[in-house]
Amino acid sequence: MTAPIPRFTGDAAPYGGGDPYADYRAAGLPFTHLVDLADRRLGGSVIAANDEFFAERENLLKPEIPRFDPESFGHKGKVMDGWETRRRRGASAGAPHPAEGDHDWALIRLGAPGVVHGIVVDTAHFRGNYPRAVSVEATAVDGTPSPEELLADTTAWTELVPRTPIGGHAANGFPVSVRRRFTHLRLKQFPDGGIARLRVHGEVAPDPAWLTALGTFDLVALENGGVAEDASDRFYSPPANSIQPGRSQRMDEGWETRRRRDTGHDWVRYRLAAQASVRAVEIDTGCYKGNAPGWAALYGLDATSGADPADPTAPAWTELLPRTRLQPDTVHRFPLDAAPPVTHVRIDIYPDGGVARLRLHGTPTDTGAQRLAARHAELTGQPPPRRRASRTRST
Repeated sequence: MTAPIPRFTGDAAPYGGGDPYADYRAAGLPFTHLVDLADRRLGGSVIAANDEFFAERENLLKPEIPRFDPESFGHKGKVMDGWETRRRRGASAGAPHPAEGDHDWALIRLGAPGVVHGIVVDTAHFRGNYPRAVSVEATAVDGTPSPEELLADTTAWTELVPRTPIGGHAANGFPVSVRRRFTHLRLKQFPDGGIARLRVHGEVAPDPAWLTALGTFDLVALENGGVAEDASDRFYSPPANSIQPGRSQRMDEGWETRRRRDTGHDWVRYRLAAQASVRAVEIDTGCYKGNAPGWAALYGLDATSGADPADPTAPAWTELLPRTRLQPDTVHRFPLDAAPPVTHVRIDIYPDGGVARLRLHGTPTDTGAQRLAARHAELTGQPPPRRRASRTRST
């Protein structure tokens, strides 16, 4: 039986000095291991808000934890690391309080459209100025709609989180049961206040039409539906960092393990966007200068055969790249010749160290493309596109 999600309500104590996170309220949530679909590194953005008087809406999607400086004040008041609106007032002296339905809102474009499994509304450091309640709605609009288009009466919104009381200085978590693909969210706070961060955890659901148009693409990239399923070590940073967009700019933007004191090695197992043939590999040790792995090897497995990717000894694992020497702070490129179709890839590093990025360039098989299209149709309620009849090459 799944444990209930903890609920936090009410004010936190005023900041009394010392570590501001000492009395922060949080608990384990079952979905936070999933990718943050709203991550700015994936292209997420807060594209509009009705009010951001005290603190800018863009702070909601910063990847780092919220900071608090008790001595930082600006011309509008206390500088807060989050999104904070002004205090609402009622219509008259006889009715000075906000009406029951009054609220502020922010529109969020997901960096990677997908299926939302859970949402975290983090009110860190908003101890007495957090909203009384929040709600979250979602919609699916392809392309790049403007805020005006999203707010039009013709846009259909689906409730993911009903209006729910929350607490100050807390990680307020909400599981989501709607299994559909969404592109945008609308966060509402009642009646006003401040929210430090918004995290939207789920699974990426890429557009098969776009991937088909690309032809060859990075099969393991987060934005294309790749997943870092498991790893031997997450001590310094998570393995999903290795499939983020762009190049790593600092050591903590890649995947780095602790120093081994045994004779083993570290590894990450990835699930590709679809069954595919990998044509070229990039292993980037950028920013790892004294802590890059000495060597790396790649193995692939096709789970459509019934093999278990979680079994590292399964005979279905096939060597794609033999154990190869790596250099520090370097992009290593390896073309692959006639690699078999795979659904999973494992990188083994020897003995330990850091990998900034892994890129696996290739093309889905016909089976992989069909499954991508069927999954997209399931999540959007649209029929899959009809396949063109393949031409038989004459001899």
